[in-house]
Amino acid sequence: WCGFLLVVLVSPRMAGLRVDFGLLLEPLGFIKVLEWIFSIFAFATCGGFQGETTLLVSCKGVVNETVTAGFAYPFRLNTVVFSAPDPKRCGGTWTDVYLVGNFSSSAQFFVSLAVLVFLYCIAALVVYVGYKHVYQQNSKFPLTDLAITVITAFLWLVSTFAWAKALADIKMSTGASIILGIESCKAPGTTCRFASVTSMGTLNVSVVFGLLNMVLWGGNVWFVYKDTNLHNQSNRIS
Repeated sequence: WCGFLLVVLVSPRMAGLRVDFGLLLEPLGFIKVLEWIFSIFAFATCGGFQGETTLLVSCKGVVNETVTAGFAYPFRLNTVVFSAPDPKRCGGTWTDVYLVGNFSSSAQFFVSLAVLVFLYCIAALVVYVGYKHVYQQNSKFPLTDLAITVITAFLWLVSTFAWAKALADIKMSTGASIILGIESCKAPGTTCRFASVTSMGTLNVSVVFGLLNMVLWGGNVWFVYKDTNLHNQSNRIS
């Protein structure tokens, strides 16, 4: 698509810009606008998240001291350490406590796909609105569009389910069950209680937008296919 746009811009024969926003009211253009908007919500709700999990620690000279561990995209939780309860670190019994898990691959896959889709939708809309006549005259462009649409629908399926699984693990790794794995909380005279964790509602929304994108791109396969010579050939045969 980038190569196509470059050819459009530099070739006098193909550079006949014919702006027609009416195409945006047709399924092909309207769905592409929705795909563009939903991709923004997908990477914004996931990539913009910041949160923290909080414990209340009581130990030598400390009563219900708040310790926190802040985490954010891309969710390399195994690099996140809890703050110490006090400067003396509970009389030397408190060691550095890290969260568990590295979920960056799933998160980055999901966000990277959303960003690439965002850019592709802009390029496609430029073609649909300004160079639809070129798109229709050269059979390679609709076929390329079809191939990209099918691949993207599949990638949304894979990335969304991978991210949904990672999100479930993130909730486990930042929830109340983490106390069981903290050795410092098992020291004599030390007690730990789970206090809170930042709501992950926006991350849940990112999964929803991933599913919506999957449905949109899957459904759009038909409308893109109708513009290809494959569809025309099947009509002539029938």
